[in-house]
Amino acid sequence: MKELGIAPEAIEYVAVTHIHLDHGGGAGTLLKSLPNAKVLVHPRGAPHLIDPERLWSSSQSVLGYVSEVFGKPEPVSKDRIIPITAGVFDLGDSGKLTVFETLGHASHNLSFQESFNNGVFPGDAAGTYLPECNVVVPTTPPPFYLDSSLVSLDKLITLNPSALYFSHFGRADDAINRLNAYKTQLQLWADIAEAGVKANLSLEKIRDNIIKTDLVMTQIAGYIQNHPIYKKTVLENCIIGFIEYAKIKQAKM
Repeated sequence: MKELGIAPEAIEYVAVTHIHLDHGGGAGTLLKSLPNAKVLVHPRGAPHLIDPERLWSSSQSVLGYVSEVFGKPEPVSKDRIIPITAGVFDLGDSGKLTVFETLGHASHNLSFQESFNNGVFPGDAAGTYLPECNVVVPTTPPPFYLDSSLVSLDKLITLNPSALYFSHFGRADDAINRLNAYKTQLQLWADIAEAGVKANLSLEKIRDNIIKTDLVMTQIAGYIQNHPIYKKTVLENCIIGFIEYAKIKQAKM
C-alpha cells in the first residue's frame, strides 16, 4: 500500500467474497495492518471470521494437505465486521462499489461490481480462470448448490460487466461469453455426475467421463492432473461437489 501512496490508516473496507481459506482466511491477519478497516462479509460467513475454529476443521477435512498451504485463519473482532448481502459503497471520485449476493459455490458468496470500469469481482461464483490456459474450470466443492449457481450467473450476466476479476487468477475480458460458457459447463458436469450416480459409477469413472466430454477439460487434463493443487481441488473436490449434489437430487425423486 505504501508503494501505491496509500496509508494503511486510510483503508476503510476489506471486501470478502466468502470465507473459504483462500479468500477470507487472511482477513484477521490483514486487519492487523489496517487499523481503521472493517470487513464486508455475508451474514452467514461472519460467525466463521469471528471464530474460525469450525472453518479450520472443515477446511482440513475437505482440502487435506491444501489447507496447510493457506494456514489457520486468525479471528476477526466482531466490531470490525459489517454483515451485508446488498449495498453500495462510495469509492470517491464518483465511483462506487455495489454488493450482490451470488450463492452456489458457497451459501454465502458475494460479488462486487466497481463502477470505474464496470468490472465484477465474482469470488468463486464464476469459476476458476487459468490465464496460462485461458480457460475457466469449475470450482464446486461440497456442499455445492447448482440451481443457486445458475441463478447467480444470470444475475452477473444482467450486470453486463466489461471484465471479470477472478480471485483465481486475474482479470479476464469477454465476460458475458465466459459467464454463459460457465453455465453450460456446470450443467454438463451435473448431467455427467447424475448419470454416474444413477449407474453407481466411482468418482474416478465420473472424473474420466467429465474429462472425455468437457472439451475444456480434455484440453487441459494433463496440466490439471500434474498440478499439486488442482488435481486435489478440481479433479477431486469439485467433482465430489457434483456427486453429492446428484445424490441429494436423486434422493428427492
